[in-house]
Amino acid sequence: MAGRPAVFCRFSGCNLWSGREEDRSKAICKFCDTDFWGMDGTLGGSYNANDLAEIVNSLWPNENGNKYIVCTGGEPLLQLDEQLVDAFKTHGFEVAIETNGTILAPKNIDWICVSPKANTEILQTSGNEIKIVYPQSGINPHDFKDYNFNHFYIQPMDNENRIENTKLAIEYCMQNTKWKLSVQSHKIIGIR
Repeated sequence: MAGRPAVFCRFSGCNLWSGREEDRSKAICKFCDTDFWGMDGTLGGSYNANDLAEIVNSLWPNENGNKYIVCTGGEPLLQLDEQLVDAFKTHGFEVAIETNGTILAPKNIDWICVSPKANTEILQTSGNEIKIVYPQSGINPHDFKDYNFNHFYIQPMDNENRIENTKLAIEYCMQNTKWKLSVQSHKIIGIR
């Protein structure tokens, strides 16, 4: 959904890595580039569903309708449940999630993006989009071709080999036309 205004709500905690650098070597997902540990970020804290929905609503510019929230993490499904989704919807938000797919999403989420990680059991095998970080040791995009998603994306892994990873991702998409290239445009244009 590039270019669509959204409030991003980042949940702390992940079931694949503690978020602490000293634990990275023992993590299931070793390449995460997200700071999701702790609750000391902007407006960070522990909230009930209604209070969090109120805060998110207060961040939306009044003059702009078509409210959209992207729930991300860590792993948002450790905390995001039907009650919280309903609280966001009470304020008129369309609710999207980016998940690693190891936990089933509540049925009332509007947009589901699954980004599988190697050495995990993927339970969420349907949704709107699947996004494979590429190349990723232990993951072959071909293994996901029969999953029930509307969009299939390959996203170059953002590490010290980013340029080479981008070439490999483009090459994979050119050879496997079911898959489309996804880039982290917010990093390219300097939005955090």
